Formats: sequence, C-alpha cells, structure tokens
Amino acid sequence: MNVQNLMKKYDGKAVVDSVSFEIPKGNVISLIGPNGAGKSTVMGMISRLIAKDAGTVRFEEKDLSRWKSRDLSKRLAILTQHNNVQMKLTVRELVAFGRFPYSGSRLTREDQAIIDQAIAYMELNEFEERFIDELSGGQRQRAYIAMVIAQDTDYVLLDEPTNNLDIYYATNMMKTVRRLCDELGKTVILVLHEINYAAFYSDYICAFRDGKIAKFGTVEEVITKETLSAIYRVDFEIMNIGGKPLTIYY
Repeated sequence: MNVQNLMKKYDGKAVVDSVSFEIPKGNVISLIGPNGAGKSTVMGMISRLIAKDAGTVRFEEKDLSRWKSRDLSKRLAILTQHNNVQMKLTVRELVAFGRFPYSGSRLTREDQAIIDQAIAYMELNEFEERFIDELSGGQRQRAYIAMVIAQDTDYVLLDEPTNNLDIYYATNMMKTVRRLCDELGKTVILVLHEINYAAFYSDYICAFRDGKIAKFGTVEEVITKETLSAIYRVDFEIMNIGGKPLTIYY
C-alpha cells in the first residue's frame, strides 16, 4: 500500500496535511501521536471509510477508489474505535459477519471452521452464545477483533484495539497482532496511544504531529528521546529491556 499527499480538511482546517508513506507488506505498523494528530483520519482514508480531499492511495498496484467493495473487503479489514451493533446478536453471530464477503448469509463448513478459529484466537469460547449487549466492554472488543480475524484478509487495520481492555487482555491483544503477522503473514496497521505497546510489538512506526508525519521508520529510528519529546512535548527517557525500547515520560 502506497499513500501519496493525503489531505483532509474540516471547516477549512487541514487535519491531515500532505501525508505520504509506504506500508511495508507483512509487518506490523503503528500510527502514534497526540490526540488530534490525524492518525485515525489517515486510517479512515486508507480504508476508504473517510473520503479524502486530495492525494492518492494505491493498494495492490491499483487506486483504492477503483476497488469494488466486495473485492476490497476480502483483502482489507478494519475495526474502528466506535462500534455499536443495534441488533440482538450472540458473539458467534457477530463473528460470522466476518465471512459475509465470501458466503453472504449462507455459511459453509469452511466458514464455520474459520469462525471457530477466530473465537478461539480471542479466548471467547465460553462467551460465544452470549449476547453482545450482555458482555463487558473488554469482552465486546475481543468479539469485534474476532470478527475481523474471521474476515481473513491480508491487511488488518485496527484503530485503538486495546481500548477498554485491562492489562492482561491488552497484552494478549498485542500478542495476537504479532501472531497475525508472524504466523499468518498479515500486514497489520494500528492506531495506538500506548507508546510502549507500539515500541514492543511493531516493526515500523509512523509518528504524527499536527496532521503531518513527524517521523516514519523502524522502532529504533522513531522511539528516541528526541523524537518523542518533540512530538508529545513532554520529557521522555528510553530504556532497553530485553533488546526492546521502554519509554518513561514525565
């Protein structure tokens, strides 16, 4: 996926301004930055959920705007920050929506097997017959992630996937992200606020500030005291634990 000169304005103000970068396939890429930096807006534009005002996004050598929705949904899945299902659905029924681009409402044995795998991935077996509105916020988030996993796309876009999760499930979520990349060969693009999760589990980081890219590169290139202090405007210290950077800010 290649992004060139993306622009988005609201009320005449640019919230994303001339953003260009290339997403390396088969890696975990995290978008970080302060609130209002443009991360989620960029995510929305590269998934075609938000209309861009200018710029181009090329996906698998074709302009994103030229993809048919059904074909695109077999290659790219996205989970946004705000998910609100109005229907009375069980966890299993929700996860089954991930198979809609392939089989519609007529699920095959293969679909059912993929749904089973997705539910197991997110440790939801004991909840699969529970209704979504009966779950905690963290349990619901895991169910939505399972739906995205069931969609079985090469590219997975997750906007704040650790929202509403405690430390145990947030850490397991990030481990799942790494497994999707390392074991299944998926390209995973995340919007994250937790810098240490981004540093520990990502291959590349795209750091935003004021609607522009402040720094794009490997974890080692971006997670530095100088770069993070300039982006977030607070003081940072960087330590290495097990060969991975750990940030402390104050």
